[in-house]
Amino acid sequence: MKQQSFDNYVRYHPLFHFFGAPLALITIIGSIVNLCFAIKNSDHVWLAIFILVTSLLLVISFFLTRFYSNKVQDRVIRMEENFRHFTLTGKPLNPNTTMGQIIALRFASDEEFVELSERAVNEGMSSKEIKQNIKNWRADEYRV
Repeated sequence: MKQQSFDNYVRYHPLFHFFGAPLALITIIGSIVNLCFAIKNSDHVWLAIFILVTSLLLVISFFLTRFYSNKVQDRVIRMEENFRHFTLTGKPLNPNTTMGQIIALRFASDEEFVELSERAVNEGMSSKEIKQNIKNWRADEYRV
C-alpha cells in the first residue's frame, strides 16, 4: 500500500461514493419526474407522491448513516488526540482547538504533534494548513 501523505490521504468508499450516492440522486430525480408525469396525466398522483416520499426517506436514511458514523468517528478522534496530547505533555489539548484542527492533527507524528497543536490554536490554522505543515505523516488507515 502506498504511504499516506497530504496528496493521497482522502479516502473514498466506492460502494458509497460511486454507487450509492449517485443511485440515491437518480432515485430522487426519477421519482420527481414520475410525479410530474402523474400530475400532467392526472393518473395515480397519490402513488407518485408515495413513491417520492418513500425515496426521500430512503435517501435521507442512506446519508444519515454516513453522517452518524462520521460524527462517532470525530468523537473518537477527539478522545484519541486528547489522550495523545495528555500522554506527551501531561496536559489535555487546548479547549480552543477546533474539531477540524484535531482531525488534521491526527496525521502529525508524535515529534511534531505538540508544537503543531499549539501553533494551530495560536495562529488559527485551518485543517489544510495543518496538514501541509506536517513533516512526518502518521497514516490513519482506519477512518470511515
